[in-house]
Amino acid sequence: MSSDPARAPLRFARSMLVGALAALLLAPLAARAQHEVATAKQAGNSDWLYVGSDIPRDTAWQFGILPNGLRYAVRNNGVPPGQVSIRVRMDVGSMFETDDERGYAHLLEHLTFRGSEHIPDGEAKRIWQRFGVTFGSDSNAQTTPTQTVYQLDLPSVTPANLDESMKLLAGMIRAPRISELAVAAERGVVMAELRESDGPQKRIADATNAHLFAGQLLGDRSPIGTTASLGKATAASVGAFHDRWYRPERAVVVIVGDGDPATFARLIARYYGDWKGEGTNPPDPDFGKPDPAAPAALEIVEPNQPLALTLAMVRPWKRRIDTVENTRRLYLEFIAQALVNRRLENRARAGASYLVATVEQQYVSRSADVTAASIVPLSDWKAALADVRGVIADAVRRPPSQADIDRETNEIEAFLLKELENARNEPGARLADDMVRAVDINETVTSPQGQVDMFRAIRASATPQVMLDISRAIFSAPVTRVVLTTPTSAGGNGAVLAALKAPVAARDERLAAVEADFGQLPSLGKPGSIVATAPLPGLRAERIELSNGVTALVSNNKIEPGKVRVNVRFGTGNRSVAADAPNLLWTGDYALVASGIGPWGQNEIDQLTNGRQIQMNFAIDDDAFELSAESRPADLADQLRLMAAKLALPRWDAAPVERLRIGYLTGYELNDATPNAVLERHLRGWLTGNDARWAAPDRAAIEALTPAAFRAFWEPRLASGPIEVQIFGDLETVDYRKILTESFGALAPRAILAPPGGQRVDFAPHVTVPEIAYHRGEQGQAAAMTAWPTGGGRTNPRDARALEVLAAIFNDRLFDRLRAEQGASYGPVVDSHWPTGFDTGGYLLVGSLLAPKDIDRFYGIARDIAADLVARPVSADELARNAGPIREQVARASTGNVYWMFLLEGATRDPRVTAAALSIQDDLAAVTAADVQRLARQYLTPDRQWSLAILPEGMTLADASALNGAMSTRLDAAVGGR
Repeated sequence: MSSDPARAPLRFARSMLVGALAALLLAPLAARAQHEVATAKQAGNSDWLYVGSDIPRDTAWQFGILPNGLRYAVRNNGVPPGQVSIRVRMDVGSMFETDDERGYAHLLEHLTFRGSEHIPDGEAKRIWQRFGVTFGSDSNAQTTPTQTVYQLDLPSVTPANLDESMKLLAGMIRAPRISELAVAAERGVVMAELRESDGPQKRIADATNAHLFAGQLLGDRSPIGTTASLGKATAASVGAFHDRWYRPERAVVVIVGDGDPATFARLIARYYGDWKGEGTNPPDPDFGKPDPAAPAALEIVEPNQPLALTLAMVRPWKRRIDTVENTRRLYLEFIAQALVNRRLENRARAGASYLVATVEQQYVSRSADVTAASIVPLSDWKAALADVRGVIADAVRRPPSQADIDRETNEIEAFLLKELENARNEPGARLADDMVRAVDINETVTSPQGQVDMFRAIRASATPQVMLDISRAIFSAPVTRVVLTTPTSAGGNGAVLAALKAPVAARDERLAAVEADFGQLPSLGKPGSIVATAPLPGLRAERIELSNGVTALVSNNKIEPGKVRVNVRFGTGNRSVAADAPNLLWTGDYALVASGIGPWGQNEIDQLTNGRQIQMNFAIDDDAFELSAESRPADLADQLRLMAAKLALPRWDAAPVERLRIGYLTGYELNDATPNAVLERHLRGWLTGNDARWAAPDRAAIEALTPAAFRAFWEPRLASGPIEVQIFGDLETVDYRKILTESFGALAPRAILAPPGGQRVDFAPHVTVPEIAYHRGEQGQAAAMTAWPTGGGRTNPRDARALEVLAAIFNDRLFDRLRAEQGASYGPVVDSHWPTGFDTGGYLLVGSLLAPKDIDRFYGIARDIAADLVARPVSADELARNAGPIREQVARASTGNVYWMFLLEGATRDPRVTAAALSIQDDLAAVTAADVQRLARQYLTPDRQWSLAILPEGMTLADASALNGAMSTRLDAAVGGR
């Protein structure tokens, strides 16, 4: 089950051999060595990814090497239709920088997106907007210690816009416009990003990395850089960094999409074929090796931070060719970790000295092979460290049972089989990302069938003795280090070292054999009957009504072969409590599912669902509670039985409730540690006038939580209210009508209670001067926001869509002025929220993280933008640039079941839901400049506006304004005054 936050569901990269296994486990490793590329070229072998490997080749990919050394990989993929995904990976990251260049790789990434020889400064975003590209999601970039990757997902591709996009992107990478003006502007943006990320968490991360990777570049090469090095950056110094590392031999271009791979290859040759680097290709820096002479223990004292431990076993990184044997080793290492993680979680569920503990083996940035245990102690950190060390000691002392091994391998194989069934539905963007990741971590890719075949052979070799040997390998190292983060000193480094050196006894936390099967589940009742069926107009779906009042919406389709998505909506969600009544809505996300079902607790449910696609996730909507799952046809009957049993036969185990309470209290001091933390906790409550349904619980409410109170709140909500079941997916081989009647149709008729809160949600009271909230973080951090109430409900969906366009235009202008021009913010946000479960409660929110000195500037810019939108209609180009990407996002999403399930929630009881879902594209296409101005005039009125600023403790708005004046005075003096 994936409901437990301490045990994340297994996820594997689709086309990578280990993947993570990869997303969870493997940090970037290494690109293919240059000598291998040379070997491939000399041999005339275009399959450069597979040089020296016996991994079964994925024949869908076509590879090539241009005469200048640039490598490429291309393939056809029609998911979503009409999209082409382009990735350009440069083999340069933050560990390629000198001390004086720290942050340059990341700064250069920013500069590259501003303009080039083909694009005037700042125009790149607008050009791609006209192609339907959303900045930040469809076009983006990322810098890591070992690579810089540029991303472009181009929707509704035509030969013309694909050619133009390839030309523009190639020009940006080959010859970005690196002027002093551009460097100054993007330096401000990066400085804002650095400021916004600063605080205790960053200090802890930096100190931890420096300790764990002592003597290595990785310990001192965060991609964001430093204030000192960035402050000295010039067009000449950044340009020199570009010329040194940006060269064709260090580039890999990946294109996946709805087109001919031969066309993709020709475009790569056209726009990259004449690229030449200056001078010789420099060798990679020496990243260093773990220093065994460095201290083994570190205490980090950070007030208001919870206790935390990191225990790391650090080995030198070894470069390996990706072979079948290498894949075997990686899978076995993953299984060994899974075995220990299950034991650690089993102990936590039973009541341990820690809240959460997990182990994770990583190959980190061509620098180290690390197995790290992350531990959140309850109070006694020494006991928590000893407990985790004891579980590890047992893992390297005795082999696991074959049953334990089978439990973990069942989950892996079930996932790989699901991926095989859904291979044709794999998005092109994900395939492109997987290829880039494979290059970076020195791996190949294979087909889903090849993945399954290899794993089955590997699984057969995973004997208890083999797993014991693997465990001993990953839990031993020449260097072992520990970091304790604590709000007050626990005795310094010496005390931490003593705890690390203390003898430890092996702890047997292996799971006892559990016999759980669905035959143990008490009867849900006599199967019901179907009383009515009808097609949903305009959609390939049918409405089914059962004799007990349950309704279902079913779509039998092959969009995702072998996959069935289920969403059960019950009760009335946020409307089940009054706006001013205390509630325990905040407890449901984890504890409700984890508290068990019928005769089964968490361990029994884990055993029951092992190796099967049976899940249960919980969420709260405005007008319903939701249980959701991603299943498969063979598991659908038991999936629905389990969900129905959660409503009819809930179990009320106390341990998950107590664990939730302790978890909230453990992290409580983080709630105001940064402006962002304050926003995440309080924003929705503020916007609704402190409505209790969205206001965050205070410490007293958390401390008062008991299993009895939890049950008293949730039991009637599970037992009452309407039920709507959505089933979308591959249903050809199952009798879903019979399954429905025997599961949800067998439940007793449910009482329908009138929601006490009605359908009204208030908005924050109007203010003329921003309200003030405080954080306890860095003095240079602040946030500001302003919002206007809009509306809600299902009666006017067209205005809801037009408000999304208005918000996009507002956001585009705010981005240009606050970030691109002034560098005052890294990521300003404008959001339109239009709830459908309430008739009110909508808003248009404008916000940004800032330096205190820029708060007045933010409010001035937001005020100017709002006034201009009210006074003047937007231009045709601006409307198209912002409405187009929204329409493209909708068009792409509409090819999947998730999209339609979301839009059709409540459709079996309210026909307006279907009408609104079917009209989205037409509504967006119909938005005019007059509509945008009408809505701006209707809603963006100063007399209803609410604003709030989050400042460092002790600071006032006047203080922040004074900072701005002081900064302006210093700037004027620096440039001679104006």
